[in-house]
Amino acid sequence: MSTPHNEAKLGDIAKTVIMPGDPLRAQYIAENFLDNYRLVNSVRGMYAYTGKYQGKDITIMASGMGIPSMGIYAYELFKFYDVQNIIRIGSCGAYDPKLKLFDIILSKSTFSESNFALTFNNDICHIADSSSILNEIIENTASSTNTNLFVGNTICMDCFDVYLTDISQFLARVPENFNPIAAEMEAFALFYIAKFFNKNATCLMSVVDSEFVEHVATAEERQTGLNNMIRLALDSSLNIN
Repeated sequence: MSTPHNEAKLGDIAKTVIMPGDPLRAQYIAENFLDNYRLVNSVRGMYAYTGKYQGKDITIMASGMGIPSMGIYAYELFKFYDVQNIIRIGSCGAYDPKLKLFDIILSKSTFSESNFALTFNNDICHIADSSSILNEIIENTASSTNTNLFVGNTICMDCFDVYLTDISQFLARVPENFNPIAAEMEAFALFYIAKFFNKNATCLMSVVDSEFVEHVATAEERQTGLNNMIRLALDSSLNIN
């Protein structure tokens, strides 16, 4: 069993997948958090590792950047590999002045101007919801481990928000009372595909830039400075049936 984008055999990928965008972050997580891990996919450099976290089978697989890349890998994991749960972990830009660098955010719903749903499923849809089941598990895990967690709506962009020519015009198009607290680039495709297959998906993010904070996290900080979010995702996976 393989796909054009994944050489893993059926059974190589666990029921729950933790999904960073960066393949090197997937490698970092496997090397530093998993026992008895093995590389199960390297097609296009999109590494996937399956191993044990505190005795439970977990797969860490990269998604790449952006809605189209996430859409491919989420679709294949849910449809061909019988994955039941995907927790995306990634970086984000903060839109709330209370948020500081490396604060952790859990997305309830995400808004996107992308036509992903229209193209994929002939559906005019621009808001997708995360799994309430996974979110409850993550919130309970955060509480039990004394991990500070911010929960709110987020934006999923086709463009890196720092590069937008006028972000105020974009924000003016966000639905009234949606009140996004952060922006990233993959969650909409993940949430939409999960709903399509009646599976579970959510998105944890760690703040790496903000208009309210002068410092922007470096590539190295993004790679290794997100351990609290990684641990929260992994600890939460232990509570998923």
